[in-house]
Amino acid sequence: MVTKTAVSAFLLALVPLAAPREHARDVFAPLAAQSVAQPASLSDSAFAALVARVSEPGGYFDSDNLISNESSYLHVLGTMRRLGVAGGTYVGVGPDPNFSYIAQIRPKIAFIIDIRRDNLLQHLLFKALFEMARNRAEYLALLTGRAVPNDIAKWNRRSIADVVEFVEKSSPDPDQFETTRAMVRAKVKKYGVPVTPAEMETIGRIHQAFFDSGLELRFTSLGRAPRPYYPTLKTLLLEKDLSGKQQTYLASEDDFQFLKMLESRNLVIPVVGNLAGNHALREIGKVTAERGDKVSALYVSNVEFYLMREGTFDAFAATMAETPAASLRGLSSTRSAATIGASSDWSSVRS
Repeated sequence: MVTKTAVSAFLLALVPLAAPREHARDVFAPLAAQSVAQPASLSDSAFAALVARVSEPGGYFDSDNLISNESSYLHVLGTMRRLGVAGGTYVGVGPDPNFSYIAQIRPKIAFIIDIRRDNLLQHLLFKALFEMARNRAEYLALLTGRAVPNDIAKWNRRSIADVVEFVEKSSPDPDQFETTRAMVRAKVKKYGVPVTPAEMETIGRIHQAFFDSGLELRFTSLGRAPRPYYPTLKTLLLEKDLSGKQQTYLASEDDFQFLKMLESRNLVIPVVGNLAGNHALREIGKVTAERGDKVSALYVSNVEFYLMREGTFDAFAATMAETPAASLRGLSSTRSAATIGASSDWSSVRS
């Protein structure tokens, strides 16, 4: 089951043991400074077919997961730089932290898996907004239902702090929000993923939460009291790595544009599935092998703790053992540090 905690993020990075560390900094240079080949796009019908192929029936978890409650999720980036984690296939769980990891890793394709179908619906919302927005300032304005700046092109060079301040000081714009919602609905229908009228309403409800709370939106648990340390959306957007650098996916226009390109090419695949199930994760591995690729990183938050509690972690480990990867490394992040440990056995990887 997929959830988040405010005290830990768990990332499993699959990279060559002999990754050239002297070039690790180049991996995280802006996209415009790299000679990176544009990944081949998928048609809408191929995108919908791939979502259907890898997904399985949804399950339940007692949280909305509209945003993360992990304020430390960027702490792993320094170790990822040193390892040179880049390219390949990215696999992650849940909502927004994936975008920051994807922006840094620059994979050829990304799969976002969650046991809740609502997460798939939320990623269809994100996909539509990425495609609609010209830059990160417009994306955040459309997500929260705030007015788009008139001089939108000039915001390409503004800092994330400037973008956040603009959105924070802007009043909600109901007319623009309704226009955006209508455009989102049209785009979601075009993608070809079967979405019922009730699920379209769920997408609207998710978007409404961003409109109602704006940058003060927080993670919500059902049946559990909210924790005072849960970060707001604003906090997450301004989060820094352990070197003190802002590294979220909206901190850099280059990073945003890479994500926009990946979404527009139908290469961010939302998946409904249980990490310990017998289909979704295994099918992602098969697709990766068929593409002649390897998984470069697997972000699972703290899902492994729930799998251990349920006695299903070994099934998850066995599936990952079949996944094409050069070698295995377990990477974990806490509030205070990022640590790395090598392992050749997924069942022994622990945070």
